[in-house]
Amino acid sequence: MSDNNIIKPQVNRLLAALPTSDYERLIPHLKLVSLPTRQVIYEPREPITHVSFPQNAVVSIVTIMEDGSTVEVGIVSNEGMVGIPVILGGNTTTTKAFVQVAGAGMQMDADVFKTEFNRGGAIQKLLLRYVRAIYTELTQSCACNRLHTLEERLARWLLTVSDRFESEDFPLTQEFIAQMLGVRRSGVTVAASTLSRAGMICYQRGQISILNREDLEATSCECYRVIQNEFTRLLGNQPQARRRSPS
Repeated sequence: MSDNNIIKPQVNRLLAALPTSDYERLIPHLKLVSLPTRQVIYEPREPITHVSFPQNAVVSIVTIMEDGSTVEVGIVSNEGMVGIPVILGGNTTTTKAFVQVAGAGMQMDADVFKTEFNRGGAIQKLLLRYVRAIYTELTQSCACNRLHTLEERLARWLLTVSDRFESEDFPLTQEFIAQMLGVRRSGVTVAASTLSRAGMICYQRGQISILNREDLEATSCECYRVIQNEFTRLLGNQPQARRRSPS
């Protein structure tokens, strides 16, 4: 097959990590889609009909409580895949996935992807390493939410979004951040103000800009580095150079 006929996978690093032959086998089943803000990828306890490989979009995985409150338990962008339950023995889950930052991504039928996974080989090995990285993120986040201050957690979360979005600038409201961290908006306001006064971030009209990444990393708890190092160890592909949005 000519290289001109191949959809280049570099914008999703999980797809980019596949050997060429395995990726070419997926091409006929992949479809480029738009992922607007708040679009639901899947709902709790409903069949997951497709898997998604975000490119420049950011997807939040949240748990919803009986009273309607939510807390983010995972975040996926171009380092990974949305729809992991389909390869873990089921096609439903108790969480909800929706687009946090708009962008684009590749999608394919969940049953087709499950068949490819069950073939074994490079695809299965890569996805199992990805699941291990997610497991580390989940367990570390549980400890972080219990033991670390809101300021530390906010710094970690902003760094993670920046890494996944591959930009120091991204749209986020304080109300949304509060929902994702499972805290009151007033708490986010205080923590964000502290980071802003220290010159680490700028928050204006729903837009976050990281001004001093080194200081923000120093403010964050060790959980950010633990998770980042584990993703690098297991998946190997580093984030691209970060870019600022056009002014």
